Order: sequence, then C-alpha cells, then structure tokens
Amino acid sequence: MNEQVTAYLEEHHDRFLEELKDLLRIPSISADSKYANDVRLGAQFIHQQLESMGCDTELVETAGHPIVYGEWLKAEGAPTVLVYGHYDVQPPDPLDEWISPPFEPTIRDEHIYARGATDDKGQMFTHVKSVEAWLKTVGELPVNVKFVIEGEEEVGGENLDEFLKNNQDRCRADVAVVSDTAQYGPGIPAITYGLRGIVACEIHLQGPSQDLHSGVFGGAVANPVNVLARLIASLHDDAGHCQIPGFYDDVVPLTDEERQNFAALPFDDAEFAQSLGISGTFGEAGYSTLERRWGRPTCDVNGITGGYQGEGPKTIVPAKASAKITCRLVPNQNADAILASLESYLRGQLPPGIQLTFRRFHGCPAVVCDLNSPYMAAARRAVAVGFGKEPVLIREGGSIPVVGSFKEFLGIDTLLLGWGQNTDNLHSPNEKFSLSAFRQGILASAALWHELANNS
Repeated sequence: MNEQVTAYLEEHHDRFLEELKDLLRIPSISADSKYANDVRLGAQFIHQQLESMGCDTELVETAGHPIVYGEWLKAEGAPTVLVYGHYDVQPPDPLDEWISPPFEPTIRDEHIYARGATDDKGQMFTHVKSVEAWLKTVGELPVNVKFVIEGEEEVGGENLDEFLKNNQDRCRADVAVVSDTAQYGPGIPAITYGLRGIVACEIHLQGPSQDLHSGVFGGAVANPVNVLARLIASLHDDAGHCQIPGFYDDVVPLTDEERQNFAALPFDDAEFAQSLGISGTFGEAGYSTLERRWGRPTCDVNGITGGYQGEGPKTIVPAKASAKITCRLVPNQNADAILASLESYLRGQLPPGIQLTFRRFHGCPAVVCDLNSPYMAAARRAVAVGFGKEPVLIREGGSIPVVGSFKEFLGIDTLLLGWGQNTDNLHSPNEKFSLSAFRQGILASAALWHELANNS
C-alpha cells in the first residue's frame, strides 16, 4: 500500500467526513416526486466530486433520475474496475421516531446518524475518496476505474438496466465493486460471495360477484378467504419444506466446506431469536439458521387481503381475496419455471366458483462468486489492510439485482464489500454508519486498487 496515499487519507479524513455530511443533507428520496430536484442535487454532488479529482465525468439523463458516470482509464495493461453505488435514499418516515432529523447528520456514540448514512451514501463515498487519494498524491491509479452511481436503486433501478444494456462497451470491466452489504458483525469484516435471487407474484381470488350474507348463502358457495387460507397453508409441510412441485429440483446444494465455514461463525440461535422478539427459530428441517437464510430457497407470503376489516363483526361471505408471495432463490433455480409451477399448483386446488388471477413481477437470479478468483484474493488482502484482520466469507439472504445485471450485460462478477452493519437501521428511523467503518472502508478501498493491480 502506498505510504503517500495512506498519509493523505489520514490528513484529509475530517474533510471527507464533512463532505459526507453535505451529501447526507440532500434529501434525495427517489420514490417521492416532490424531491425530484433534490435527487438531481445528489447526482450533481457526486458528479462534481468525480470531476474535481480528475475523472472524465458525465451526468447521464434517463427516463427517471440521472446516472453519474465517471472514468479514469490511464493505467495501460491494468485491470478495469467498475464501481457501483446509489445516491438515492428511502423515505425517512416515520419522522417522529428519529432522535435527530433524518437530513441533519448528527454524530452520536461514534456513529453518524442520517438517512442514507450506510445505505448507500456513506459506503459508496468510501470509494470516491480512495480514488481521490491516489490521484491527488501519486497522480495516477494502479488500475482503471469506472463509476456508475445511480439515483433509482430504491425504486427498482429499471433505467440502470437500460443504461447498461445500451452502453455495454462503455461500461466494460474486469470486475465490479459494490459496497451496499454489511460486515458479519461488529469487528468482523466480511466479503459477501453469494446472494439469493427473488421472484414475486400476486394472486387474486374472485368468488361471487359481491359480498354475500353468510347466513343466507354460507355453505352454498366457496368463500374466497377460506380458499386462500387453504392455498397458503398448502405451500409448506410441517417440516418447513416448500410444496411447489419441482421447487428443489435445480437447487445447487451447499458444499461441505461452506456448511463447515458457516458453522464456525459466531452465531447463537437463542440470541438471534431474542433479538427478533420471538421464542425460537423455524425453517426447513435439516439446515441451520444461517444455512436457511443464505443458501436455501424459501417461499413466503408477504401480505393477505380479504373480507371485512373494520371494528366488530360483519357476517359476510367475501367476494374476493388476495395475497402477495415471494420466493427467494438459490443458484440454478429458474424463476420462470418456479412461477409457472406455483400458478399451476394453486389452480389445481381451486374449488368450483372461484377464479384465480395470477400476476407476475420482475425478479432477479441468485449469484455465487468464485471464491478462488484472483479478484477475490485481492479483495481479501485489501479488507485485511483496511480493517486489520482477515474477512470472513459469507452469503446474504437478500437480493441485489444490479449484481445479476452486471453478469447479464457485462459478463463480470462483483466483489460485495460491505462496511456497514445489519444493525445500522437501513430503511428505518435512526439510520447510522460507524465512523470507524467509514475510515476503515476508505483505507480498504484504497488498498483494493493496489491489490487488484498486483493480480494483473
């Protein structure tokens, strides 16, 4: 690691933190059209940052919010790294649960509190500052770097896919870097090498043309709410196995080495359950909690509607009912096949008098990166430099669609280097980011450019 770069990072760290505060003060809420101008201000802030440190930069207009594209491509023969992040944030509601205002960054207990602190402004900004340090001291980077920073991640990022599809040569790289995940726990840095995919659908059951009197008509017609309850109950057996036909046919099982690595991580089922306010864990039989969360597919009902919801009784046979369902997928599962099987399975159980409408939503595939790639080896060394210890290798139960997009449109894997914590209140009131993680993340990022160059 270059000593000039390290010294620059230390000398300018207070300024980096103040600049992060300036970024966090921008209410770049992509989901609310009232904040469209603020979202643009967020894009302009990042554009100015990249431009001022010597990158060729463009504010790319889309059908929605702008994408900030920047590049420094003067390291001949060296690898090219695509850095992704997002400058948009979730709405801050409910406001009355924030200790300090969501867009007035506040330091408490060695954390910075603000909406976007860890998701994803703080984490993304570490890579911006590390590149600055190299360019302002050495005058060049040991690798080529491209930045793609979007403003619609929190609302689906559809325009990013369009940008990648139409700019494949421009965005071409050897590997991508995303810091929008988390460490395994406090003091335990991690590299996430696998993500579950997701498919989503909504089912609507229609019975009679209108709500009916349950005394006059009950027992003579199928009740859509009763039918929906039975359909949902049929999705799993008592051991937690999903009953959708063919659901497990293409599942790539966890390796013995992965299961051993997961078992070696500090984790306590009782503490985990207590932190969630439940009496115990439950899931697919034969697997540990971490294995279920990271490496096994799931099917969950996310919401149910139907019938009378007001105070007191109302004696009706409801006319309709609906449910939202998602499945988290693991490598090799086919999303279209899963949805087709689910629809067929549900339709096969319908009684007379009930019609089913099945609506599919966009999803993304599961991803597992090569643990033995030179890029992964470089990332492990860089994280060790930044955080002072070797990272653990973990999977994540959630989905990051852009990782699949990079694979689909650019053919590259992604290094998921998370500096935050799962307890940083992402999408919740009092979002925070550790000041030490901000400092260590910048150092790890600066070391990453050096380590990736050494692999070339």
